[in-house]
Amino acid sequence: MQALEKIIYSNNWITILLVVLLSCIFLLKAINTNKLKTIVYSFFNKSYITTEVENRTSYFTGFNFILFIFIIINLSLFLYFVQTTFYKGTGEGFILFIKILFGTSIYFIIKWFLEYLIAVLFLIKSEIRYFVVSKSMYIYAVTFFLYIAIILITYTSLNTVFLSYFGLSLFLIRFVFHVMNNKNLILSKLFYFILYLCTFEIAPLFILFKFMF
Repeated sequence: MQALEKIIYSNNWITILLVVLLSCIFLLKAINTNKLKTIVYSFFNKSYITTEVENRTSYFTGFNFILFIFIIINLSLFLYFVQTTFYKGTGEGFILFIKILFGTSIYFIIKWFLEYLIAVLFLIKSEIRYFVVSKSMYIYAVTFFLYIAIILITYTSLNTVFLSYFGLSLFLIRFVFHVMNNKNLILSKLFYFILYLCTFEIAPLFILFKFMF
């Protein structure tokens, strides 16, 4: 009988990444516990967002740098599980994750840079601060809930389909809350909001989708 080579795909790297993400949470808690609570509970109480707006803290801090790492790795893991669930022909493994991580990082860096640049150039930084901060706070909150979901599907019997629909629900809730909390600004500048939505939210996501899938 001819011996067949057995190929085993190790997912130990996922466990390592989850430990890295947990370390990020501990670091964030050590640096600023109150701000970490503000982010996590922003979904349930918009007064936390108002507090963050009033604080006017710099974007370029150690806390925000670690938070950025947490967000990028978390969302990349989420996209990795979605891709390996619904697009099985694209392969799987750490190399695929690295490609997704690279694409996600570039997407957020360019997106946030352009948003900041436009706000400064058009002198509307103060007018749209609540809009920008609330949008960011909600995406931060989403990633923390996604982290819990990723742990569950990694170490329990829950499958990745659950993660996909759970993540989609979170992003939908984020969009609804964001629109509701900024309805006055959006309604008064509806054309610009639609333009912003198409330019900074939908188009980059479409490009990222084509790049990865």
